[in-house]
Formats: sequence, structure tokens, C-alpha cells
Amino acid sequence: MSLFNVLNIAGSALDAQSKRLNVVASNLANVESTTSSTGQPYRARQVIFQAVPVSGNQLKNGAAVKVSQIVEDQAAPRKVYDPKHPAADEKGYVSYPNVNPVDEMVNMISASRSYQTNVDVISTTKSMLSKLLTIGQ
Repeated sequence: MSLFNVLNIAGSALDAQSKRLNVVASNLANVESTTSSTGQPYRARQVIFQAVPVSGNQLKNGAAVKVSQIVEDQAAPRKVYDPKHPAADEKGYVSYPNVNPVDEMVNMISASRSYQTNVDVISTTKSMLSKLLTIGQ
């Protein structure tokens, strides 16, 4: 595998983790909202990754990563009894998003560490390429 393929793979991972962090941020921003643009409670979203072969044979040259889709969690909304809330139903329950802040924070830490690891891979590869150029002088 060439060092340029390493840069392509790590770059694709940076893009994928960046999208994952954006989805986590959206989930956390809407954790206490009672309605979304559709009028229903916000639904947590998750990122689905897909491996993409780089330069032909996947096993020989590695695989990049891309976001294949962003899906909504189909779990039921969280119900909280608050009859004085303006969004309460006839029984006094308010529907909040099915976002678990603890899970989202774990997801955010994982994505940020993956992002940083790929930044380190790119930095190391750049350093190796630079040293390779100095050998030829």
C-alpha cells in the first residue's frame, strides 16, 4: 500500500467522523425539545459507515470509509408527566426525544478520539514522506 493511499484512507475517516460528530451535536442539541420541524418529537439519528475499496482490490490496498446513511432511531419517545407543560397531551404527558445524553457523550468521545487518531496518521505519513524526500538529496 502506498503512503498516498494511507492519506486517502485517513482523509475519508476524518470526513466520516466529522459527520458523526455533527449528528451527535444535533442529537444533544435536541435532547429537551418537545417538537421538531414535523411537529413530532425529535428522533435520535445515528450514522451508518460503509467500507469502500481503495484502488481496486480491497485486501491489497485497504479500504476507505464513508457514511452510507444517517438513520433515525425508531424507539418510542420519552414520556414525562407534566400536565402544566404547553405540549402535554390529554393525559398530562409530554413526549421528549428518544435521545440518551450519556450514550451520545460516549459516541462523541469515541468519534473525537477516532478523528484525532486519523489526524495523527496523516501527520505521521506526511513526516515519512518528507523524510523520504530528504533521503534522495
